Amino acid sequence: ISHATAYANGNVKIAAESLAEEIAHQNYFDVVVICDSALRANDKFPRESTLSQEEVQQLASDLGVDCIIAMENLQFKATKTVRYIRDFNCYLGTVDVKAYPTVKVYLPSRSKPMTTLHPTDSIFWEEGASTETSAMAQLIKDEELIRQTSDFGGTIPVNKLTPSWKTSQRFYYSNGSVNMRDAAVYVREQEWDKAFDLWQKEYLQSKSKKVKMRTALNSALYYEMQDSIPQAVEWATIAQNLADEVEKATTKMKEKKSIYTFPNYFSISVYLSDLSERMSNIAKLNMQMDRFKDDF
Repeated sequence: ISHATAYANGNVKIAAESLAEEIAHQNYFDVVVICDSALRANDKFPRESTLSQEEVQQLASDLGVDCIIAMENLQFKATKTVRYIRDFNCYLGTVDVKAYPTVKVYLPSRSKPMTTLHPTDSIFWEEGASTETSAMAQLIKDEELIRQTSDFGGTIPVNKLTPSWKTSQRFYYSNGSVNMRDAAVYVREQEWDKAFDLWQKEYLQSKSKKVKMRTALNSALYYEMQDSIPQAVEWATIAQNLADEVEKATTKMKEKKSIYTFPNYFSISVYLSDLSERMSNIAKLNMQMDRFKDDF
């Protein structure tokens, strides 16, 4: 019924405070100090350029810090929409805002920023009402929208600045023999060693490629749970090769068949890709977390 898009600059002061607070909550840096535009307070015109090395050195010295994380810019794209929901005989108003923060990381020893981040994320609000006018009137006001989105925008770059946890879904095979069903019980009870023993027993005893595929995938998951990623990759690769033999996935892909015709191969391949990414990031993660001595 109505649709409008607007662009705006965020409140960088609010975003910087939010950024500092969220970084502090990660407990990665020893100390987080916030400084509100001290080096740009006397600028007559907003600067597009980076901070000079002299400015970074002076600020780092004054604050007693090792690096400067600067919220350089924050822009929004806000879209307001009102729709008529026929099934419920009501009007739904929504505001969808995409936030585009720009963050630069400076080191006193470098003449240029160490890195520049341009992450993006979105936030939205919605309200229902009996009329179009009411739906629009109940939507978040522009001033509050800028405040809340600025606060949200400050949190967006944090997972690029500190190590962060990411939750991923995993699957394992539980159907089939008694050993497979018993192993699934052990998994639910978090007794992974006992489950692994049964999977290995099944893998060695069975002559079925499908059973070997399933137990190999389960063994890969076991090693991942032990943080033994190289062994997990090894077993996931075995499972992928067996899945290819069982479902003839390579042949079907050449024939441009749907991925749904080889579901096991596809699922195992996605899992193997995740494991490979984890393995490539281990060295970086160990370097970042070494000073915590596994106390995190």
